[in-house]
Amino acid sequence: MSDPVARPMKFPYTFSAKVAQFPIQHYFKNQWIWRYYFIAFGVSIPLFYKIHKLANSPGNQAKWAESKRKEHEEHH
Repeated sequence: MSDPVARPMKFPYTFSAKVAQFPIQHYFKNQWIWRYYFIAFGVSIPLFYKIHKLANSPGNQAKWAESKRKEHEEHH
């Protein structure tokens, strides 16, 4: 990549200048959300997998189909 700008603009007019001057490293170091985002993601994956397996089990699908069949009979 090119060398960093020696003297930044007083006010970055263009979007690329704003992106170049944005202190992203400061936010990564000092905000709690970035630290806990990946931890929460890792913890939630097994939970969502378990919910998915329970919701799509054959017994639950049969119960859901029966519920929909009864609902359909009431309306027609």
